[in-house]
Amino acid sequence: MRRRQFTPWVLTLAAVGSPGTRAAGLSEQDAAGGLRAALERGALAAVATLGRTDGFLGNPRVRIPLPGVLEDAARLLKATGQQKKVDELVVAMNRAAEAAVPRAKALLVQAVKSMSVEDALQVVRGPDNAVTSFFERKTRAPLTAQFLPIVTQATEKVVLANKFNAVAGKAARLGLLKGEEADIQHYVTGKSLDGLYLMIGDEERRIRQDPVGTGSAILRKVFGR
Repeated sequence: MRRRQFTPWVLTLAAVGSPGTRAAGLSEQDAAGGLRAALERGALAAVATLGRTDGFLGNPRVRIPLPGVLEDAARLLKATGQQKKVDELVVAMNRAAEAAVPRAKALLVQAVKSMSVEDALQVVRGPDNAVTSFFERKTRAPLTAQFLPIVTQATEKVVLANKFNAVAGKAARLGLLKGEEADIQHYVTGKSLDGLYLMIGDEERRIRQDPVGTGSAILRKVFGR
């Protein structure tokens, strides 16, 4: 059966499950505008936070380290006076993530526009990470495809990246690394998306917990408790 597309009427129906929204007397326009604002606000705030210089590198929560067993290889390199090369690779990995994240904006906004009836119900009635889960489910695969070439171009400039890939390949064959960690470019792409969804989650929880503080009366009606 073909899935029907998102409409303001559907959002009003979805909002019925929340006592706060019933009390607020949401109109169809309020419900649609409130949910769209919540979805876009969290996503675009995350993109703005991460898609700039030091968005990843300067944030301990999302900073991308070398994967698993490669840290051991890095320690050996540092011990032999090659600290600068290791640092250069870590910086390149994080700069690659910062360069890739702005590409997510269009897909995240498109995901909002293509919401189905089931998506709307899950988001409004779901837990505090329902918006984040929605975005990840709808955008992770296509964003992986978009991020990977950008990450590859940035990291290939660093000679050490290829050497680490060779070491990682051997480690993966020995079962010391997971498949996605056996290639710097795929690893950084995955971590970039993990960081993006983490920051979307932070913004989503902030909006849900303090809809008044966001300055949006509509969000207060949709997520007010």
